[in-house]
Amino acid sequence: MREAEVTLRADGVRRREADRGVQMRTILTAVLLACAVIPGMSPAHRVPRPDPPPAHVVVDTFYVTVGIEVHDRLVPYEDDVAVGATTLAPGVELDREGNLRGRPQRPGVFATPVRLCDKGHCVEQRVTVIVYDYVSWRPRLLTFLGRVGIRLDGEIGVDGAPTGVLPTYTVTNASKLPRGISIGPDGQVGGIPILSGVSRVPVRICVAGNCSGVVVTVIVV
Repeated sequence: MREAEVTLRADGVRRREADRGVQMRTILTAVLLACAVIPGMSPAHRVPRPDPPPAHVVVDTFYVTVGIEVHDRLVPYEDDVAVGATTLAPGVELDREGNLRGRPQRPGVFATPVRLCDKGHCVEQRVTVIVYDYVSWRPRLLTFLGRVGIRLDGEIGVDGAPTGVLPTYTVTNASKLPRGISIGPDGQVGGIPILSGVSRVPVRICVAGNCSGVVVTVIVV
């Protein structure tokens, strides 16, 4: 009897171990399928991953600030596209011309499907408005020193901007730029100066719709 009991117990342990092995192999297979990288499987037979939905507008995410008037535009890739008017965020409206207008009322991330129609064919494009609380920012560097014939490489930069928000820089009077020097939309100041002198260039800096005008001074010797 004792030998029979021992044999039965051993058989039960082996069955439980086998069951656990099957379960682990099933879980591992499911994980590999999800990752679409089963060893030995050719790329043609791997599980395809869904393609992201096609974009129908140039920019589908807008960064704005609570209480500051929004002046932006939704631009479709195609011409003559009718835009469905809708509310994109509390205080922010989208009109039929694609203009974003209003004053954001509270911070948050707001994603809204927008209807776009062209010659009777309509699609929906998700548009996201990210609203930030008001923060006080300041330009990092406004004076740059260069030498004639030697490459100048600098950056205006911003301190105090919300995390993840890239400032934009616009030269409002390009005639004030010294010859050979440019200021890009990313705030990069660069080029090879041609003539010596002092130039004062008006630049508009925007951080999540919070904009201010500054004067960038370039001194070339």
